Amino acid sequence: MAGMTIQELLAEKESKLDLELLAGAKGLDRSVHVPRIQKPGLALAGYTANLHPDRIQVLGETELSYLLTLDPDKAKQNIHGLCSLNICSLIITKGLSPPPLLAEECETNHIPLLRTYHQSSTFISMLTTYLEERLLPSTTLHGVLVDVLGVGVLLVGKSGVGKSECALDLVLKGHRLVADDVIKVRMKLPAVLFGEGSDLLNYHMEIRGLGIINIKHLFGVASIRERKKIDLVIELVEWQEGAEYDRLGIDEECYTILGISVPFLRIPIRPGRNMTSIVEVAARNQLLKEMGYHSAREFQDRLEQRMAETALLHSRAIIGDNLE
Repeated sequence: MAGMTIQELLAEKESKLDLELLAGAKGLDRSVHVPRIQKPGLALAGYTANLHPDRIQVLGETELSYLLTLDPDKAKQNIHGLCSLNICSLIITKGLSPPPLLAEECETNHIPLLRTYHQSSTFISMLTTYLEERLLPSTTLHGVLVDVLGVGVLLVGKSGVGKSECALDLVLKGHRLVADDVIKVRMKLPAVLFGEGSDLLNYHMEIRGLGIINIKHLFGVASIRERKKIDLVIELVEWQEGAEYDRLGIDEECYTILGISVPFLRIPIRPGRNMTSIVEVAARNQLLKEMGYHSAREFQDRLEQRMAETALLHSRAIIGDNLE
C-alpha cells in the first residue's frame, strides 16, 4: 500500500475527520501505511508487547480516565513507555484534553498528538474507511483527462501529438477539463480509477505557441472539475500510410492502470480529421456500451443474419434448378 504523512491527514477536510494538532508538530512528516487503527489501552497499563507503532493510536474517554486512576509516577512511566515506541500518531476523541504528561512526552518524542470531536467508535469507522481508500495504490500518468458527457476520457499519446489542443476544443464545446499534462491516478474500492491534477498545475493547460493558460479563469468554474473516474482511454497516434487501423470496433482492447483494465481506443490523426468530434462520439458510444448496447456487434449480427438469409435463398434457387 501507499503511504501518507500525518500532515496530509491533518489537512484532510473532505472526509470530515475534524482533526486539530495539540502537540508534536515536528513529527508531522511521519507516515502511516496501514489502514488499521489501534486503541492502546494495554500499553497505557504498561504492556506494550502487542502494540503496533505503525498504526494510528486512538485514545478515548476510557483510556484517559484510566490514566487519572494511576499513581502519578506510574502514569508517567507508562506514558513514557508508550511514547518511546516511535508511534506514528496519537489521536484523542470526543474533544477531550490530554493529560499534560502525555502532551509533554509527545512534544519531546516528536509524536503528533491530534484531537477530534467525534465519538471514538464513529471516528475509528470514519478514519478506517478513509485510510482504506487513501492508502490504495496510486500512480502518475502523462496525458489529459477530460469529462465528456459524464465519461472520464483520458487522452494519451506522444508529446506534441495534440492532446491538449483536442482537450481545449472539447472545453470550448462545453465539456470539462480535469487535468492536463500530469494526471494523478488513484485506485478506489472496489476497482475504480480516479484521476486528478497536481496541486501546481491545477486547471492550467499548455498550448504550444500560446503558452500556459488557466481554463478556470478563461471559461469559468463550469469548465473544470477536481477529479473524475476514468472510463475510457484514447491514444492519439500519428497516421501512418500502410498501417492497419480498426474499422469495425468489434474487438475491444483494454488499457491497464494499477492492475485495472479500462476500455481503450487508438485513434490516428491526420489533416482533415475532426479529433474533437471523434472523441465526443467515442464518449457517447462508451455510454451506450455501459448501457448494454454495442453498435458494432449489432451491425455484425445483422450482417451475419443477412448473409445467412442470402445463402439460404441461393441454395434454394440451386436446388430448384436441379429438380427441374
